[in-house]
Amino acid sequence: MSDWDGYGERDARGRRDDGYGRGSGQAQPEGAQRMRHVQRQPQRPARPPVPPPGGRPGQGVPQQAQGPGSGYDSGYNTGQVYGRPSGPGGPGQRPPGGPGGPVRPQGPAPDWRKRIKIGSIAVVSVLLVTGIGTYFWADSQVRREVDLSKVIERPKEGDCTTYLIVGSDSREGMSDEEKKKLHTGSAEGKRTDSMMILAKCSSGNTMISLPRDSDVEIPSFVGSQSGKKFPSQGRRVKLNAAYAEDGPELLVRTVEFNTGLRIDHYAEIGFAGFANIVDALGGVELDIEQAFKDEKSGADFKAGKQTLNGEQSLAFVRTRYAFAESDLQRTKNQQKFLSALASQAATPGTVLNPFSLYPVMGAGLDTLIVDKDMGLWDMGQMFFAMKGISGGDGVSLNMPISGQRGGNLVWDKAKVQQLVKEIQNDQKVTVKGQ
Repeated sequence: MSDWDGYGERDARGRRDDGYGRGSGQAQPEGAQRMRHVQRQPQRPARPPVPPPGGRPGQGVPQQAQGPGSGYDSGYNTGQVYGRPSGPGGPGQRPPGGPGGPVRPQGPAPDWRKRIKIGSIAVVSVLLVTGIGTYFWADSQVRREVDLSKVIERPKEGDCTTYLIVGSDSREGMSDEEKKKLHTGSAEGKRTDSMMILAKCSSGNTMISLPRDSDVEIPSFVGSQSGKKFPSQGRRVKLNAAYAEDGPELLVRTVEFNTGLRIDHYAEIGFAGFANIVDALGGVELDIEQAFKDEKSGADFKAGKQTLNGEQSLAFVRTRYAFAESDLQRTKNQQKFLSALASQAATPGTVLNPFSLYPVMGAGLDTLIVDKDMGLWDMGQMFFAMKGISGGDGVSLNMPISGQRGGNLVWDKAKVQQLVKEIQNDQKVTVKGQ
């Protein structure tokens, strides 16, 4: 065998000298030798350095970390298969941002609890601002024109809050076309078309209708405009005559004198406001027990459940000549309708929805006349008390009647006194009326 086998010469000890690490015996250094088992790949053009975030051009390339997992390519083959760079999508997938683009860092997961909390605070803030704005707007629309301080010789205060609710035949603000449509006529001035006492008590609410034909005595009073005191003359008239003579203050004085019950608040609404509120609500659903028709009021109803618009509602509460009981049946219909109206208006869909609340309030507030001490809170309490009666939380009745005098309805004094005593002491009402 020859000492030369293509891998170098052997030294004195018989070891091969392959020329690596020990120098070469030749005078000139060896040139590069081609390695057949290594295939060179074409070199890619150098990519310009990417400046660090926030850096300025010309600051140089940031220091590259070295070591396993650092992403630094030293140029040595570590045995891995070369190909397209692997990314989040696996081998052969392009990194986010497109070819050559920067890799977008994955942000933290959204904090839904924080977002819900911020959203809830925003909703509550909007509701508060809307509620406060609605309160001041509505408060500015109310007509506080009745001064109960002018009422003299008043009964003692009771444990319940009492309201005198009046529906007047005022045609204020109505056009001739509206008067014709609503069958109101064109009489000047205004008179009471309906009167009732609402007692809001912890023992249960009570609604008492006062027939307009009730026989009452006009007591001494102080004129609401003149301030002059008029002594009692023992005059007996129909109850609605007191309103016609000197307005709400004398009406309150007459009711208190003939019942012995103190009236805490006064509320009055005219024809137009009543009809507009019903239309703003989209009508009021009512179950009419018996069909009736009346040319004077424009009523023409069939028996059964039906939705009444403003015009029909006004005709329903004003009709008296179609019934044998005349005014007594009318007051029962008025109670029934007002309870249904309150029940359908005082719902979350109306109270919490500004698109429903504003039209309803705007339709009636400008025609609503109350006493000077009555606030929006008191009006809300009155409305919910009426709703409670329709829901079974209370009773409704006509003032107990014992007979007639000259066509006027005479109250049953014993029952009236018992009724007033139960309300004053916040006791459950046991008196029955017509």
